[in-house]
Amino acid sequence: MHSRRNFLRLSSISLPVLLSTDQFSIKKNKKPIVVATWDSGVSVANKAWEVLQEENGSALDAVHAGAISIENEISCCVGLGGNPDRDGIVTLDACIMDHQFNCGGVAGLERIKNPISVARKVMEETPHVLLVGAGAQQFALEQGFKLESGKLSASANDAYKEWLKDSKYTPVMNIEQTQLRINTKGSGPSAPGIFKDGSFNHDTMGLIALDSKGRLAGACTTSGMGFKMRGRVGDSPIIGSGLYVDNEVGAVVATGQGEEVIRTSGAHLITEFMRQGKSPAKACKLAIERIVKINPTKSRDFQVAYIAINKRGNFGSCCIHPGFSYAVQNEEGSQLHTAPTFF
Repeated sequence: MHSRRNFLRLSSISLPVLLSTDQFSIKKNKKPIVVATWDSGVSVANKAWEVLQEENGSALDAVHAGAISIENEISCCVGLGGNPDRDGIVTLDACIMDHQFNCGGVAGLERIKNPISVARKVMEETPHVLLVGAGAQQFALEQGFKLESGKLSASANDAYKEWLKDSKYTPVMNIEQTQLRINTKGSGPSAPGIFKDGSFNHDTMGLIALDSKGRLAGACTTSGMGFKMRGRVGDSPIIGSGLYVDNEVGAVVATGQGEEVIRTSGAHLITEFMRQGKSPAKACKLAIERIVKINPTKSRDFQVAYIAINKRGNFGSCCIHPGFSYAVQNEEGSQLHTAPTFF
């Protein structure tokens, strides 16, 4: 009779065979690979890919570099250039996780340019997983991070002034995706659309990677829901909700309305579906169906999307409504994919 340890070891060895037989499997991709959320994920994935091409380039360093690259884009709705809360203050959330279950995150962080780097310091320099608010800022300063100006970026300031014209201090579904948008089809908050200047409004960047040595890692960084209530934290900095990595199985990251991801521990749920033998695409689809099942009517008014990769380098995605795209960078080059949708 096999011991429990041997049983688990044998189960993990047989897992790739199960994954390859699923009807939702996407064609095999040679590792390494990077997958990132949204159309803006193309440049982020490219930056992470540069790290993976280095000698001994690790998935952890790759996702860290990719997240930093978009946090430094002040014009983007991630990092200090993002939309503020309802009091006009930008608060940032981020987390990072490696192939050995090491993880760290920050939430409600103010006036620090690279929250993903602070999250990594939490992972590497403390016994904790998540630091929040003033404590997170204090830790960042102690680690040598610079306190930046609290002034809003030009784009965020314009958006905030526009929001203040009709603002109501009550929760509004997906307001960061509807503000100043031109609907191209459909109706309601989840309808696809763009800003008047033609740019998409994405407030979260998540990316996951698998390196040539088989190590998985993931990172997520966000300025949070635009014009959120003061103190609101979404799924992005929460390990198991916005991000999860299990090196025996795969890695998952989420974007969209964080409250709905938190309710189902989305990233961990998808990882467990993959552990059962589901492909990344099928696992994401099942998690989206779980969210919609909770409240089919309410789910018509918000967006949630997932991306996932498994240990073999297969990738997949699913979202509730049309409009979500994701970037893939591997040995075949850079591609932008449109995710399958529930509605």
